Amino acid sequence: MPFVSRLPQPWRTVADWVITIALAIGFVLAFEAEVAKPFRIPSGSMEPTLHCARPAHSCLGRMDDRVIANRLAYRFRDPKRGEIVVFKAPRAAAACGTGETGIFIKRLIGLPGETVAERNGYVLVDGLRLHEPYVAYRDHETRTWPRIASGHYFFLGDDRVNSCDSRTWGTVPRGDLVGPAIFRYWPLDRIGIP
Repeated sequence: MPFVSRLPQPWRTVADWVITIALAIGFVLAFEAEVAKPFRIPSGSMEPTLHCARPAHSCLGRMDDRVIANRLAYRFRDPKRGEIVVFKAPRAAAACGTGETGIFIKRLIGLPGETVAERNGYVLVDGLRLHEPYVAYRDHETRTWPRIASGHYFFLGDDRVNSCDSRTWGTVPRGDLVGPAIFRYWPLDRIGIP
């Protein structure tokens, strides 16, 4: 930069470092805001796939798992069944009384136009039972929900006994989806794809 080259040598080095650090911070903030954002797992609703820290109710981990959500994914493709998705919590989620607000992370089960049902703890989509090897804790509910509206999605936690999810607060509009969880980066002994 022209103005830096006119500075005396010690100040030139300082100016170079300040500019470099400012650009790096700007890049990180822009990347986090637009591309990939980190999130903490606040509850046991996704156990055992994603851990939250004990002593919270139904949590199995020593510390909360942390994941990166790809904020760009749904600009270029549709959400897919089975993905673990970060999304803005619906207002009706306050009825759960869990204290969870703001951002949720759950598994995408139902797509627009489909009908989701649960029979003795097993999920059916349009009458076909889903293969769900990730579910370790099943409830024994039997219920059918209304057909999912266009542009909306139905989410469930992997811990069906302790999850407050679409069964309680309904579907989530596409505009409230942040993106799929693509990488677990914390704790270090659980690094990987969730």
